[in-house]
Order: sequence, then C-alpha cells, then structure tokens
Amino acid sequence: MKNVENTIQIAGVVKESIVDGPGLRFVVFAQGCPHHCEGCHNPATHDFNGGYACELETITNAIDKDPILSGVTFSGGEPFHQAEAFYSLALKLKDKELNLLSFSGYTYEELVSKGKKNEYVLKLLNLLDLLIDGRFILEERDLTLNFKGSRNQRFIDLNQTRETGKIVEIS
Repeated sequence: MKNVENTIQIAGVVKESIVDGPGLRFVVFAQGCPHHCEGCHNPATHDFNGGYACELETITNAIDKDPILSGVTFSGGEPFHQAEAFYSLALKLKDKELNLLSFSGYTYEELVSKGKKNEYVLKLLNLLDLLIDGRFILEERDLTLNFKGSRNQRFIDLNQTRETGKIVEIS
C-alpha cells in the first residue's frame, strides 16, 4: 500500500516545456479544479476524482534525470487544492536550484486569505519563486501574453513581492 502522505493526485506531467514558464521546465498537472473557467485549455483536470495518485519520489526522480531543466511548474487543475502535497514536492525540489512556478485560478490575495485557514497554502506560496494568478477569462484571452492565457492574470515575482511587501509583476 502506498503512503498517502508521499503522493499527489495528478493528471499527468510534461517532462520538458517552454510554454509553462521561463526556461525549460518540468510541469506537474494537478488533478481537480473548482474554477471551471469557460474556455479552459485543460478541462480534463477539473474532476477531483480523475487522474492518478503519483508518488512524489517518482516525480523528483524524473526531474533528476534531466540536467538541463531550469524550473518546475505546478499547473492544473488547481495546485492549491492540494497545497500540502505540492508543498511537500516543492520542499524536495527547493535544494535542486530549480525555479518554482505555480499557476492558480485564485488571485494572490485570495491565496493569502486561504492561508489563514490552511497553513500549507502559505507554506507553498513561500517556497515558490513565481506565480501566475487569476482565473482564465475567455473574453480577455490574449495569445500574445507570455505564459498567461488572459489579460486579467498576473505574472508575479514572489521573491520580489516578499522583499518589498507589495505585489511585483513581471511584464
């Protein structure tokens, strides 16, 4: 029997991506999303009962096999609905000198508020380097944006945000 504490429910992974954040990235797609954004490019990740349980070690081993990766992206689904599991994964990755980015349908402010009820939301935020926040809005879709799907979303430098105490966006 698998140790549930060391697993994460995912829809799948992409071992090398250049469209899910800066540089060459390993992408982990969380299974389960409450947002159901119209026009979502990944609707198969919405069902919380879908996907499969994957051991964190399986993911870290796959990442270790690729020496040219510059970062890891948590996408979805909604990674913050599995904040404890993604925090555990982020902890395992932090010492590998990889940049950590997460997408979230929640805004940064909503995540900070959620962190008051679930400490792992804040713990995960504190390990991330970058965040792309906000729900995808079909009417604001813009294919010219770097890494974002719609104009309302923000690409946030979390290290600078923590340092300055105000949200610092990357253009």
